[in-house]
Amino acid sequence: MTQFSANLGFLWTELSLPDAIVAAKRAGFDAVECHWPFDVNPDDVKAALSDTGMSMLGLNTARGDIDKGQNGLASVPGREAEARAHIDEAIDYAMQIGTPNVHVMAGFAQGAEAHEQFLKNLTYALDKVAQLPVSILIEPLNNIDAPDYFLSTTVQAEAIIKTLNSEKLKLMFDIYHVQTMQGNVSRLFTHHRSHIGHVQFAAVPDRGPPGTGENDFNYLFNYIDSQGYAMPLGAEYKPKGTTEDSLGWLNKVG
Repeated sequence: MTQFSANLGFLWTELSLPDAIVAAKRAGFDAVECHWPFDVNPDDVKAALSDTGMSMLGLNTARGDIDKGQNGLASVPGREAEARAHIDEAIDYAMQIGTPNVHVMAGFAQGAEAHEQFLKNLTYALDKVAQLPVSILIEPLNNIDAPDYFLSTTVQAEAIIKTLNSEKLKLMFDIYHVQTMQGNVSRLFTHHRSHIGHVQFAAVPDRGPPGTGENDFNYLFNYIDSQGYAMPLGAEYKPKGTTEDSLGWLNKVG
């Protein structure tokens, strides 16, 4: 039976992170994940996870200067010190709350210098987690929502994973971004299966909940299950109203 993780970067955003964890448990989710929890005391998050029996599956490195529209720094030339400080921060927070995955955000940069910068910062991150129960994730973002984001396709991500050749480096396979950029979600899932560390989903093109758009999510959820992927799938969609009002899909397939 497919399990699901509530991405609290998009769901229950009106609540504090600890309260959102409780709400996700009450709604029937099996786990949670988040974006940038760093302003919340990790002890409070850990307590909410303990009280609910939930696991926090992943979190992101910080974006950088939000007012300037930054979305990560790991590939941005000249920002190495800040990128690595964000990596340290994310790994430390993950360790405090028992989170197994840290998504290192690449940021807006292009070209050979950005590629080399990303490899160097990922190597730094992999060295940091070498003896820890934490893996590093990289995620392609579609170039419609995120023009000039360094990483945009699963092919590009897989090449980086193979170059660095570490069991600790995995692909964040986000169905919303994959469908938008490449289509062929089920075939690409199978192709990249050995490198996938986490799966997320939202409807295309509006990034809403399952049930609308281009993908048959009942088929996709069953297909992913048939491939032996047993970890909770991350619901990273944007509700049009309240989160509770958007959960009809969960009652049907959860």
